[in-house]
Amino acid sequence: MKNTTYIKGLFLGLFGLTMLVSGCRKDLLKQDPTSAPSPNTFWVSEDDAKSALMANYANFRPCFDRDYHFDGHGEFLKMWNVGAAPISMTVNSPSNYGGGASALYRALYGSVFSSNFVIVNVRDRLLPKAKTTAARANLEAIIAEARLLRGIAYFRLISLWGDVPYFNQASPAVIEADTVSRMSIARVKDSIMADFTYAIEKLPKKGEIIGRAGQPAALAFRGKLQLFWGSWKKNGWPELDGFTQSTSEAKVAFEGAAADFKRAINDYGMKLFRNGDPGSWGEMGDANVLPNYYYMFIPTTGNLSQDEEMVMVLTHGGVGTGQSEEYVRVWTGPLVAYGQNQAIPRYEMADRYQSTITGDFLPKMVQMDPGKVPTARTAANSSVNPESYRNRDYRMKGTMMWEYEKIMGMTATDATGFLVFLYKNWGNKVTVGGSVYTTFTDNTTNLSGLQARKFVRNYAGVSRSDGNYNWPLMRLADIYLMYAEASNEAYGPQLDAIDLVNKIRRRGNLPALKADKTASKDAFFDAIEQERIVELFGEGQRPFDLRRWRKLETVFGKVYGDGLWFKDTFGNNWERFFFNEPELTYQRCYIYQIPETERNRNPNLTQNTPWK
Repeated sequence: MKNTTYIKGLFLGLFGLTMLVSGCRKDLLKQDPTSAPSPNTFWVSEDDAKSALMANYANFRPCFDRDYHFDGHGEFLKMWNVGAAPISMTVNSPSNYGGGASALYRALYGSVFSSNFVIVNVRDRLLPKAKTTAARANLEAIIAEARLLRGIAYFRLISLWGDVPYFNQASPAVIEADTVSRMSIARVKDSIMADFTYAIEKLPKKGEIIGRAGQPAALAFRGKLQLFWGSWKKNGWPELDGFTQSTSEAKVAFEGAAADFKRAINDYGMKLFRNGDPGSWGEMGDANVLPNYYYMFIPTTGNLSQDEEMVMVLTHGGVGTGQSEEYVRVWTGPLVAYGQNQAIPRYEMADRYQSTITGDFLPKMVQMDPGKVPTARTAANSSVNPESYRNRDYRMKGTMMWEYEKIMGMTATDATGFLVFLYKNWGNKVTVGGSVYTTFTDNTTNLSGLQARKFVRNYAGVSRSDGNYNWPLMRLADIYLMYAEASNEAYGPQLDAIDLVNKIRRRGNLPALKADKTASKDAFFDAIEQERIVELFGEGQRPFDLRRWRKLETVFGKVYGDGLWFKDTFGNNWERFFFNEPELTYQRCYIYQIPETERNRNPNLTQNTPWK
C-alpha cells in the first residue's frame, strides 16, 4: 500500500543539508556555508520554510527510526547487526556498547544543525516580513516544529553522553567547532525545555499531516525529559562528573512530568489503537487472525490517524521514494521476503507474559529438549509444548512465535503460504493437522527458540527493504505508562494512573491489577515496569529505563559476580554477560564515550570518566 503522506526529503539535495551529517570537517560540526541556498533566491516564502523543514525531518528520521537497536543492550532482545548504515552502532552485547556510537553522535549533531538552519533563517529572514497574523503564526509553527526536533536530538545526546557541546546557530564558525567545550547537562536540559515549551505554545493541536508534529508530541517529550531528569536526580548518575543527586529536584521534575503527560492525555481526544480492545487471539498455531496489538505494527493497519495511538511517527515512503524502512529484513528470516533475522526475542521474554485468567505471572516454563526428552512437546509447562503458551497476554502472540506457530512465507514480493516455526528444524517439510508445511528458516541467528512477529508484515507485494511503516517515536500507551510512573514518584499510586495502566493491560486481555499491585509506590512501580517491558518491546525503550533506574546490576548481577546466562527453549546455555566484570564495565554502560575522533580534532572536549 503506497503511503501518500510521508515526509518528503526531496529538498535535501537543494539545501546540501547532508553536509550537516557527512560533510563535516573531519567528523562533525563544520558545514560549508556555500552549501546553503542563497537568500536572494530562497527564503522568500512560507513554502521555502516548509521545504527546509522537510529536509530537517529527513536528517532527523535516521537518528531514531531504528531505535529497536537499543533493545540489544537490554535483556529481552538479541540484536545481531551493528545498526543501520550510515549510523552504525554496537548493539549485540548488553555489556559492551558505550564506545560504539560515534556515528550516532555525529548524526544527531547533523540533525541539530539541520534544525538550526530552519530556525535561524525563518526567524531572521521570513518572520519579520510576515504581513498577516496567520502568516506569522504559520512561520512560528515551522520554527516550533524545528525546535521540537532539535530538542529531541539534544535529549538523546544528553541521555547517552551527559554533558555535550551545545549549538543554536545554523553554521558555526570553524574556530568554534574546533574549540567548543561541553556544556553542563543542566544547562542543555534547560535549553531543551525552552525548545519544547516554545513548541507547545506555537504548534497546532494536530500536525498538518501524519508525520508532522503537534502540541501533544511536544507536551509528551517535555514530560519525558522531566521524567528522565527526575530519575537521574533521584537515582544519581555517578559516572557523569559534577552531577549531583537531589530528592527535592527530583520531586519537582516528577510533578512537572506528570502535569505534562496529564495534559497530553486529557486535552486532545487521543485514543488507543482500536480503543485498546484486545481483538482475537485466533487459534493456537494459526496466523489468519491475530490480536490487535500485532496490527498496530504493520503498515496497512498501523499507519494511523493522529487521533489513534501514534502521537508522533517517523514516516517512510515505501517503494521508489528512497525513504523506505527495512523492518522485515531485520525482524524475520529468509523465507519471509528474504529477511536476515537480525532481531531475536530472547527465551526469557516468554515468562514475562502474564495469565489472562489470574492477571499475574505463571510458573516459569521448564526448558526441554525434544531430542532428549520424548515427551517434551506434550509435557505440562514445557517450553516446547504449545499449550504452555495458551491463556497468556494477547500481546505475546502479536510479538513473537513459539513451537508450531505460523507466519506467512514470501519471496521478494509474492506470498508462498504459511511457514511453521520449529526451533532447530529449519527449511524442512512438516505435517500439521493433515497439511504439509515448510518450516521457518532462521539464517543461523535464532539461538533462543522464539521468533519475532512484531513489525513483520503478513501480506506480500512489498520487498523487505521497501516498507512504508510509520515508526512510533511517541505512542499514547507510552504516555500512559510514563504518567503512571511520574505521578507515582511524585504522589504515590493514583487512581487515574492505575486506570490508565489497566487500559494498557486490557490490550493484552488481562484483568485489572489486583489491590496488592497498587498498594504501595514500590508495588505499583513494579507493575508499571512490567507493562513497559511487554508493551514497548522492541521499540528501544528498555535500555534507557534500565540506565535511568540504575538497574543494570539488578538485571545482570553484581560487580565481579556470575553475570547472567541467556538460554534457549531447549535449556542450552546461549550467552552470558557481565561474568566477573569489574565496576568499570557497568560504568561504561551507564554513560557513553565521547568519540575520540572528535576529541582528537577538538582538545577542549573532555572525556567521561569511565572512558579516560
